[in-house]
Amino acid sequence: MSELHKFIFDGLPVRGQLVRLTDAWQEVLRRRAANTQTGAWPPVVAEMLGEMAAATVLMQGNIKFDGALIMQIFGDGPLKLAVAEVQPDLRLRATASVVQSVTPGMALPELVNRHGRGRCAITLDPRRRREGQQAYQGVVPLVDEGGAPLQTLASVLEHYMRQSEQLDTTLVLAADEQVAAGLLIQRLPVQGQDNLSQSSVAREDAGSAADDDYQRIRLLAHSLQRAELLSLDADTLLHRLFWQEPLLRFAPLAGHQGPRFACSCSRERVAAMLQGLGQPEAESILAERGEIEVGCDFCGQQQRFDAVDVARLFTPAAQQSPQPGSVQ
Repeated sequence: MSELHKFIFDGLPVRGQLVRLTDAWQEVLRRRAANTQTGAWPPVVAEMLGEMAAATVLMQGNIKFDGALIMQIFGDGPLKLAVAEVQPDLRLRATASVVQSVTPGMALPELVNRHGRGRCAITLDPRRRREGQQAYQGVVPLVDEGGAPLQTLASVLEHYMRQSEQLDTTLVLAADEQVAAGLLIQRLPVQGQDNLSQSSVAREDAGSAADDDYQRIRLLAHSLQRAELLSLDADTLLHRLFWQEPLLRFAPLAGHQGPRFACSCSRERVAAMLQGLGQPEAESILAERGEIEVGCDFCGQQQRFDAVDVARLFTPAAQQSPQPGSVQ
């Protein structure tokens, strides 16, 4: 089951999160692979999209915002666009559009930023917008302060957090066909409302000592290997990394409270769309193709309607015969 773990380092201005997407991530891949029009993503694209999904959960879990957090990576490489979206209750979905051939081992610059036009956009879209309210969006290029291409998604997001949020942030991300996982470490002010109220910070030295604390924990986080992040359970991983640190953990978020796949597409919505087309148009498509097939542009889920299905859409309910197995 997918999980999100939050923790703080007691007495230190540092907090962290660990996410492991298992069933949620596998459902994203399953829907895409089952789509007869597109097929599965190339492994290197799926890996980057999994890292995006994990990172977006971590970023959504780090803020108090009643709306969707949407991460987009786009540019001028074979990967035209990748999107991960997480709702405030941690429902998630992700997709990617590939326009050219992708070879194994391609890094971020070759995938998205081939001619320097790649961008990362983070959008906060309020669920209930006030009149005139716009979604907040921050956009950064896929290069560092010196203009050198950034090689990993983690480095792009660390750069984004420094530029847009003025927060020192460390990210370790990894994904394969079974798990998408991420570790986030973030430095906090020693005092003030931005500090976690659960932390027993009572220190006056907000300067070099606090910076030393963050840098030490940052180095520990960067010692985490990809294989460890993908294979170790949360208890083992956090103990292995931070066994000498004053770690305080909160109850993990899992199941209906944790990260889980959800897409707004449904068979009912497709049926309503076909009814909107009208019976002559629907029957024309049936005559040409034998069935009507509609795929979700986001998750790839396909809905198929044969002649019987279409006939029921345009037959008044009172005239319809019961479905097999229905109770009268």
